[in-house]
Amino acid sequence: MSKLLEYLNTLDKDADALDAHKSGAKSAMTNFGLTAEEQDAVLSGDKSTVAGLLGISADDVPAIDTTETAY
Repeated sequence: MSKLLEYLNTLDKDADALDAHKSGAKSAMTNFGLTAEEQDAVLSGDKSTVAGLLGISADDVPAIDTTETAY
């Protein structure tokens, strides 16, 4: 499994990971081990770009929440 897919699945299943992403996406993605290209794709919110990195159809990528929450 690609690191990017693993990260997206983690955000979907782990509330703490999602909170970490929303409070500091770049830091959370760097700590998880995503490349700069993968991080840029996630931050763009562009499903086609993310799908291209994953090698799947954009229709198979869920909506990407790029909103950060200030605490």
